[in-house]
Order: sequence, then C-alpha cells, then structure tokens
Amino acid sequence: MAIIEARGISKHFRIPTVRRNTIREHVLDFFRRHPSEDLTVLDAVSFDVQRGETIGIMGRNGCGKSTLLKIVSGIYQPDEGRLVARAPITPILELGVGWNPELDAIDNICLLGSVMGMSLREIRASTEEILAFAELERFANLKLQHYSSGMASRLAYSVAFTAVREVLVLDEIFAVGDAAFKARCADRYRALSAAGHTVVIVSHDPNIVSTFCSHALLLDNGRVLLESTGPDVAAAYLQLMRPKDSGR
Repeated sequence: MAIIEARGISKHFRIPTVRRNTIREHVLDFFRRHPSEDLTVLDAVSFDVQRGETIGIMGRNGCGKSTLLKIVSGIYQPDEGRLVARAPITPILELGVGWNPELDAIDNICLLGSVMGMSLREIRASTEEILAFAELERFANLKLQHYSSGMASRLAYSVAFTAVREVLVLDEIFAVGDAAFKARCADRYRALSAAGHTVVIVSHDPNIVSTFCSHALLLDNGRVLLESTGPDVAAAYLQLMRPKDSGR
C-alpha cells in the first residue's frame, strides 16, 4: 500500500483583475463586486509514493510544484481530488518560517523543534548536534536578527533534518550553504533514506533528481507531463527548458 496516494488533485486560486492606483479607487472599490479570474495551478494530478522511496518533482517556475508539496504536507487542501498520507510528514518548505528574531539560536531551536513535533527532551538532547551540523556553535547565544540569511537557513535545515518523522518533504534541497554544508545535507539525506524514510523532493537540479530519485514527476502547466525514473524525468526537464530555436 502506498504511503502517499494522490488521485485527481486540482487546486485553483482566484486572482483579482482590477487595478487600483489611488486611495479614492481603493475606497470606492470596497463597495463594489471584485472581478477576478480563476487560476488553475494543479489540474488532475495523480501519483503514488511507496514506503521508503525518494520521489522527485520537476518543472518550470509556476508549474505547481510548491503548491503540490503544500497539499502533500497538509498546508493546503485540494479543491478536487483526494490525498491520503499514511505516515507523519516533516515538511521543509519555507526555511525560517516561525523564527523569532529577538531570540537566540538555542531558543529558536526549541521553538522550531516544538513546531516540528519534537519533545523538549529530544530538543535538549539534539541541540549541540544541530548547532554543529550548521557550524553555528560560536553563535549559539546570538540573536537571530544578527544572523545572515545563509546562517538562518543552515540552522533551519539542521533542525528539520533532526526532527524528521517517517516522511520528509523538501523544497529545493541543497539550495543553501557552501559546498561543505551541501555535502553534509547529502550525507544526512542518504542516512535517512538508508534508514527507510520516504522522501519527496522538489528540485530544478537534474543532477539531484537523477542521483537521488528512483521515481519522479515532470509537471507542466499544472499537469503531469511525465512520470518515470529520476534520470528519465531529469532528461525530459532539460529538453523542456531548452530554447525552442536551439536546434536551428
């Protein structure tokens, strides 16, 4: 039985079509009906994720990848179709969401770890490991408002990789940090995969999908253009992104 089962997933958003440039237009428009258009972001997407596998999701910007991850993670509900997740999910989607810039790294580890389902005992036992993984031991007592975006992102990845439940959902894995940090993320991913965790990855990097994903989807305009192996989908993605006149 699949650990994640998606059947006919569709998602729509309503986009306002009226442009207001002045305060008067904003005030008058408050009493009028607001014309809008329906934007279909996902259109009848179906797939299965088997227990212990890594599935990659590729596609151009705006094709619905991140929206699909949010539905998988339970952040959005589909407008049509159904999604069944048969295991707890740890999403790493928007790094740093939930940080308190007035608190130091240790307090923020407690805050984010709690949000991700870790107990206080687990957080305390893992704090040194989290700081070491992010190479932020020297800055443990520094408020996050003084961190660079890269430092905060490394800390978020470190907490999330420690808090992993059965299914890990990743948006643009290995997209932050220097080469050494990316290598540590790759090693941690391999360890999680070897331990039997299921992983869902969105990436624009064909090498990541070819290397890590046995199964992958290529989305285009909200639909599944191809479902195949990681290398096949990576090759199709490169073909899709190639300029139309490149063969001339």
